[in-house]
Amino acid sequence: MAKILSGKELSEKLLIKQAEEVAQLKQKGIVPGLVVILVGEDPASQIYVRNKMRACEKVGIYSETIRLEENTSEEKLIEVIDRLNSDEKINGILVQLPLPRHIDDQNVLMRILPEKDVDGFHIANAGKLFTGQKSMLPCTPKGIMYMLDDAKIVFEGKNAVVIGRSNIVGKPIAMLLLNRNCTVTICHSRTQNLSEFTKHADILVAAVGKAKFVTADMVKKGAVVVDVGINRVDGKVVGDVDFEPVSEVAGYITPVPGGVGKMTISMLIQNTIEAAKA
Repeated sequence: MAKILSGKELSEKLLIKQAEEVAQLKQKGIVPGLVVILVGEDPASQIYVRNKMRACEKVGIYSETIRLEENTSEEKLIEVIDRLNSDEKINGILVQLPLPRHIDDQNVLMRILPEKDVDGFHIANAGKLFTGQKSMLPCTPKGIMYMLDDAKIVFEGKNAVVIGRSNIVGKPIAMLLLNRNCTVTICHSRTQNLSEFTKHADILVAAVGKAKFVTADMVKKGAVVVDVGINRVDGKVVGDVDFEPVSEVAGYITPVPGGVGKMTISMLIQNTIEAAKA
């Protein structure tokens, strides 16, 4: 039976450390500040933003949410970002995705100053990650690595397979694993004979957005299985991994909920603290 890697427990431990760190910064007159911009009324986004604000409150970070109407123009949104870029009290700016269809995500994300880009999506931060330089890392991949380090997972020389090639999770986690000397394979919707790759993975990251997509017969015995998926099925939240059968085969597994998702918010807080220090 696999050992469960609980993001919930780890994030609670981390919260205590982060609160101490924020208190020390405040003694030096530095109050880390985060602003989240929410455009429109997407229900899932509303929940994510609420959770982020709650976490900021717990550690003592100054935070605010700027809510804009669904029909807000791209120009207006960029004006708001420009104002926050020049506000010294604000260390982190996060634009909650997805944005309404009339707004170009890339134009908006590129407008955030790289040093305030606590989501790690700016091309300057992505380029630094790609070339192995220190950068602001995307929160979910950073959270995955933190979990695996905490569990003392060995990376050197291991086969890692990532299912999914998004700029938010798939590509950056592949780069982070590569930077830790894994041999990395990226699979995606056009990969043929997918299980031929996954069955050889010592570390398997599922970020595909399909409920219970990874089944027990796709997993190597004793593998580390990281489930990034959040899917709603019959009112329940399930991951991209068929949890029960896969946990019979895997050595380590992250649950959904209570796994990677919790770490994503912890890393947003961490990135904001690091931006304030810098």
